[in-house]
Order: sequence, then C-alpha cells, then structure tokens
Amino acid sequence: MEILNNIWVAISTPNEALINIIAIPATIAENIILMFLFLSILNISSTKKQKITYMIIMSIISLTTMYILPSPFNIFINYFTIVVLQYIIFKTSFLKSVISSVLCTIIFNLIAIFILNPFLTILHINTDQLNSILIYRLFYIFIMYLFTGIAIFILRHKSIKLKLLEEVDSRTKYIIFLNLLLGILTIIMQSLILFYYVDTLPILITSLSFLSLLTYFSISIYSLTRIFKLVSTTRKLESAEAYNHTLRILHDNVRGFKHDFDNIVTTIGGYIRTEDMEGLKKYYMQLEDDCQRVNNLYILNPDVVNNNGIYNLLTKKYHEADSKDIKVNISFLLDLNTLHMKIYEFARILGILLDNAIEASSECEEKIINIVFRNDVKNSRQLVIVENTYKNKDIDTEKIFEKGVSGKENHTGLGLWEVRKLIKKNNNINLYTSKTEKLFIQQLEIYY
Repeated sequence: MEILNNIWVAISTPNEALINIIAIPATIAENIILMFLFLSILNISSTKKQKITYMIIMSIISLTTMYILPSPFNIFINYFTIVVLQYIIFKTSFLKSVISSVLCTIIFNLIAIFILNPFLTILHINTDQLNSILIYRLFYIFIMYLFTGIAIFILRHKSIKLKLLEEVDSRTKYIIFLNLLLGILTIIMQSLILFYYVDTLPILITSLSFLSLLTYFSISIYSLTRIFKLVSTTRKLESAEAYNHTLRILHDNVRGFKHDFDNIVTTIGGYIRTEDMEGLKKYYMQLEDDCQRVNNLYILNPDVVNNNGIYNLLTKKYHEADSKDIKVNISFLLDLNTLHMKIYEFARILGILLDNAIEASSECEEKIINIVFRNDVKNSRQLVIVENTYKNKDIDTEKIFEKGVSGKENHTGLGLWEVRKLIKKNNNINLYTSKTEKLFIQQLEIYY
C-alpha cells in the first residue's frame, strides 16, 4: 500500500526527474506521429528503411534541441529539420516538404489551442503544474496524440493531393511560398502567445485564436485546391488542343486513303497480274509506311497515353519529327498512373532523349525513330526504349554523358549530363545505352 502511495505522490506532485524521463519516449512518439501525419498529407509511399532512418535522425535532433534550447524555440528548429529530412530521405520536392510541414504545424497548433485552455480550466491547474506534474502531463499528451491520430485517419481517407505542385509555374510557386511564409509567422506568434500567456487568457480569447487559425488553415487549403484545379484544367485544355490537331491530321489521312482506295487496289492488281513480286514488295513497303503513320496517330490518344503532360510532350515531339520527314514508330503499352518515378523527372528525361533522337536521325538518309513504352512484369520494371538512326558511328556511349560533351554543333552538351544527374538521384532507375550498325538505343529502366 505504501508503494502505491509513493507512486501516486510521485506522479501527482511536481517531479522534474520523472518529467525529464518521460520526455524521451514522448518525444520519440511525437516524431512517429508527425512522420505519419506528413506522409498522410503528402500521400506518398515509403519504405521501412526510410521510416527508420528518419526516426533515428529526427529523434536524436529533437532530444538534443530539447536539452539545449528553451521551449518553444526548439520546436521551430525541429520543424525546419523535418523539412530537410523530408527532402533528403523521402525525396519530396522542397516546396512540398515546406507545405506539409506547415500543415503539420497548423494541425498541431490547432489541437493545442483547442484543448490547452479548457484542459487547464477544467482541472484548475496552471502551465507550471502541467509541465511539472507527471499525471497531468501524460493526460495532456494522450489527448494531443489522440486528436492528432484522428487527423491522420481523416487525411488518409481524404488525402490532400500535392501531386500537381511539380507542374505549377514559377510565379504560382512564389505566391504559394509567400502564403506559407505568412502562415509560419502566424503560427510562431500564436505559439508564443499560447506559451507565455495561456494562464491569463480567458477561454473566449483562446477560442477566437483557434477560430482565426482554423480560418487561415481552411482558406489556405481552399486556395491550394483551386490552384491545383486550375493547373489540372490547363493541362486538360492543352491535351484537348493537341488531340484535336492529331484528329485533324488523322481525318485527312483517312480521307486520303478512302479517296485513293480504288487506285491502291488497282495498282496491287496490276502487280499481281504481271507477277511482279519485287514491284509489289516495294509498293507494299511504301504503303505500309503510310499505314504506320495512321496507326501512330491512333496511339497518340489521351486515353492511351494517360498523362496530360506526357501526352502533350509526345504529341509535340511526334509532329516535330514528322515535319522533318522522320518516320516515327510508337508502341505504347504502359499505364503512366503506375509509373514508379516522379512524372516531372520522367518528362525531363524523355524530352531530352526524344530531342537527341530527332536531332540525330534528321541527319541520316534513312530517318527512323522507334519509341516503345512497356511493362516488363517478369523483371519488375517499366521500360521506355528510344531507338534512332544515327550518322556518327564512332560515338562514345559513355563520354556523351559528360558535362559539355556533345556530338552536335552549337550545343552545350548538358542534356545527357542532366539525364545522368536525374538517374543518380533515384536508386530504382537505370539508363542503358547501346548501338548497332543502324540504330542508337537508349533504354530507360524503372524498377519496382
């Protein structure tokens, strides 16, 4: 009985030693909750290794700042660290890392503002007692983490899609950044006021503070949603315009075939009647080229190439090659919604490979580009293969990736150097370069 009484005294009276001990697992638990919070906001998949690495580094930094810097200033350092670790470990863009961290901070502060003053009022305690008496501290932490867990559950089912952030223009990103800066300043002010004056502030004032922060949070989310919707609509309009252009060309080709159909059949009949097989083979090959061109135009369909950005890129490069009399053969058997790399980086790599293929094949007598998109299930990888005819048979397939090296006049040689940089950033991507007597081959391999 005496033991229980001693335990009760220890947890119900000021005890700095116990508070310091419980702060260690509480900090680790908070980092785990914050990690799942921003992963839910970003809606990204992560490996066990990434999570463990993040937890170890973040816990060490959090515990270090907790004993070196006074609260709440150590919190700001921790949130800055979260942004950096998101960018490095989970490979998110810097802007997405900042947005998710700000949203995490807002959610945590909303919960703190919502429960702290009522908590103190109901239990008739002050902040000193809250920070020094273990039972109050544990109860408060439990309520905080419970509400945060509910927020994570909601976000996982109604996740905020930040995918389109990579596609917004620089001016829009600048506006978003200013909005985030204002949000950070607001959060800092609210945190300082809450920390230093919560004992003297009535519930009405803290309630108004909660409502003002909630209003800012709601308006920010609404603004981001509208921006993403605008970006999505713009992409769809660009795709529709490109598709209409493709349909016009396809319609003209079909009309041409229909108009010439009788002449085509008559010509084939002439070769057959005279048993001129060599002439028929030559004629068929020329006819096959026109048929392939029509097939390519059928493939250049936003329902087949199911990403607006990649569809626009492919359409633009196809028409560019076609204007230079380059024969382009396209095979598209890949669902871009399941692409295992950032679409922004994929578009950059694909654009550079296609530009090089168009440039190289345009110098040849036989101008050919073959483009293949397919899923290699057996080897757990997605493949993009770009083949093109080329003139310089002595080209070094390793040296072309060096900075400043180019086989073309008046070119900086930065294209493939940038591609190699992007490849090195991702541990599941490889670019295999080879050549035959006729074709130069670039095979992009995306493993999953």
